[in-house]
Amino acid sequence: MTAQQPKPRPEEAPSRPAFATWLGGTNEITRMFLAAGKVPGLINMAGGLPEPETYPVKELAEIAERAVSKYPQESLNYPPIEGLPDLRDRLAARFSNADLRLSRENVLVTSGGMQALDLIGKVLLNEGALIAAQSPTYLGAVDAWRPRRPSYRLFSPDRNDFDPVAALTGAQFAYTVPNFSNPTGRLVGLARRLELVDAAHQTGTWLVEDDPYGALYYDGTPLPRMITLSGAKQSGEIYSGPLVYMGTFSKEIAPGFRIGWVIASPDMIGALTIAKQGSDMCTSGLSQRVAVDALDAGLLERTLPVILDVYRHRRDALCAAMDEHLSEWFDWEKPVGGMFVWATAKNPAMDTDKLLSEALKAGVCVSPSSVFDPHGEDRRSIRINFTLNTPDKLAEGIRRLATATQAIGLD
Repeated sequence: MTAQQPKPRPEEAPSRPAFATWLGGTNEITRMFLAAGKVPGLINMAGGLPEPETYPVKELAEIAERAVSKYPQESLNYPPIEGLPDLRDRLAARFSNADLRLSRENVLVTSGGMQALDLIGKVLLNEGALIAAQSPTYLGAVDAWRPRRPSYRLFSPDRNDFDPVAALTGAQFAYTVPNFSNPTGRLVGLARRLELVDAAHQTGTWLVEDDPYGALYYDGTPLPRMITLSGAKQSGEIYSGPLVYMGTFSKEIAPGFRIGWVIASPDMIGALTIAKQGSDMCTSGLSQRVAVDALDAGLLERTLPVILDVYRHRRDALCAAMDEHLSEWFDWEKPVGGMFVWATAKNPAMDTDKLLSEALKAGVCVSPSSVFDPHGEDRRSIRINFTLNTPDKLAEGIRRLATATQAIGLD
């Protein structure tokens, strides 16, 4: 009988391989405000969340039932990586106009808008590559591209001295949210849109137009999409320009749907399709089939006016409460659409990371500006969401935020 080998002592056990180094670059603030939404009694004004009461539950249930029974192969099997041909055709038709000619070859269906951002990083970014990004920048985009450790050239289209050609030259791509930017809620004007499009055509730099909020106009007339302005530079052929347009049904139908899309030149769609194959293989066939039937049934046209009415009322309630309780400490603009108000402290000594900690003690959560700065240096502003909470809760949340601001002790 051979002697049994002694088990290694705990200190002798082999160590596991280390996690990827990019994980050390994530920020604690993001995890803090995402977890805060589960705290009882806390008023969460931090996330960009729709109002669940606006979801067309009954109609979607009926459409889903018909989709499974009438189209079982499309709904329950693996669909094509690019997306169901019917949905790609509907999306191409929806965004085509006299200046922009699209076919299904211009369309990739994604699993929500976030996957589109992730795929852009996969096909365009080598480690350390340069991104030109509208500042402040959507934190989800920063998170999506963090594993590739890009560098950033930040630009603000609002500045009088903004030079689009200088901003885009040499960048791997430029990232913008021109309609009610996340986080600022601001609208990039028509003149700036034209300049950015011209710069993309002049420099050859890809220009990413992220547009999850484009349908949420409460005041005024919608401005043309930048991809439409780019299409006007072509002479009637299928779009092949440098704009990469991203959209989603998360704000118009429901975020759990997980249907997004990219509209771009066929070569860009081909590259993104290869990247998607190694990501999730395909977007849910059932969700895609439901999306086709919802579009054909006119569901978006019936649902959108209800959403706009609810959100317009909540925006007005939030801004009224801010006028009453926060005007001593912050400046802001009332947005004409979208989901957010961006408030900047009058005192440059304000640190909104610290304000978040104090606000959580007071029972309210907002988003500090540091998470929207790829360099983590902007600590003076906050993003406040108005779509999730009722007017009464918004008013109470702002009262709590005023209490927290006062506790910081800045004049």
